[in-house]
Amino acid sequence: MAELKKYKRYSFLGHISFWVISISFWLFQLYLASERSIDSFPATLIKAIVPNVGFAIAVYLNLYVLIPKVLKAKNYIFYAFWLIVLMASISFLIQLVFMYPLNYMFTDTGHFEVFNKDIYSAGFFVTGFYLGLTSFLKFVKDWFLLQDLNLKYAQIERQKLEAELKTLKGQVNPHFLFNSLNNIYSLALTHSEKVPELILKLSDLMRHVIYESRENYISLYKELEFVKNFVSLQKIRVSENARVSFKVEGEIPSKKIAPLLFEPFIDNAFKHGLKNTNGQQFLTISFQFENKGKLHFLIQNSFDDPVDMDSKYKGIGIDNVKQRLAHLYKENEYNLDITKKDGIFTVELLLDLKD
Repeated sequence: MAELKKYKRYSFLGHISFWVISISFWLFQLYLASERSIDSFPATLIKAIVPNVGFAIAVYLNLYVLIPKVLKAKNYIFYAFWLIVLMASISFLIQLVFMYPLNYMFTDTGHFEVFNKDIYSAGFFVTGFYLGLTSFLKFVKDWFLLQDLNLKYAQIERQKLEAELKTLKGQVNPHFLFNSLNNIYSLALTHSEKVPELILKLSDLMRHVIYESRENYISLYKELEFVKNFVSLQKIRVSENARVSFKVEGEIPSKKIAPLLFEPFIDNAFKHGLKNTNGQQFLTISFQFENKGKLHFLIQNSFDDPVDMDSKYKGIGIDNVKQRLAHLYKENEYNLDITKKDGIFTVELLLDLKD
């Protein structure tokens, strides 16, 4: 509301300034034409004001009637027709209605022309000049106003997006922490000597989750280090019969990536995927960098119950990743594919890396 009042105030001042400048210009020209006579200044002032009244009528009829009701309705032919009618009418108005009394008042001889074709033609084209100039100024003003509105809309959308991303990141932290603590708790019950080491490793992982992943995009190298340590932590829940493979193929490029995209997939694969009862438990995690600008993430794991796997794979973590991908990447910058076939659950992510 305050910005709207401010805009109206500046708009009003702009209109006043325009006509003050216009009258001043006409006054100066007429003053020069009267051979700089101070005695004729009152008459010159009136003669400068009167045509501007006619121009103002034409300008505001165009700005507030013809443009919004005819031109913006895309009736271009009707707009051109009424514009010509308006210019012709104002030219008559200035010469016959306004100039006639002025000539009568300020002409000593009393001999003057009621209608002068040259004056009428000049009035017609000068009126057209005022209409063209003010229309151009209006379009420029509307363009800047539209840009300002678009900027404010973009700022609001960006603030909304940042708030959503903060909420999504906030969901990742407890989800990751709870699952990791459950793993350590299972070892603590057996009084395992690995517990202190795992707690220290969890501390390092939490430092990455809480501090290093605050930005929307972080170093790819740091994220892969996190994934490597996370896989090491998750292996404590795996039986000796399960085969777990983690590999990085190709040279890691100096690029950036959205943080914590892989943790939910890896966590679900360890937690719900290694339940095959026929002894063929396996989990394969790979990162490929054949193209330095792209990442190919592939994770495959065995499973027994496709119904159970479907239900488990629809948790907060996976939905979180999908939402953050949609927020941080364009549709053509990533492709996420989750499939299950022949007892193998596969997650494949193709992702364009950020500079």
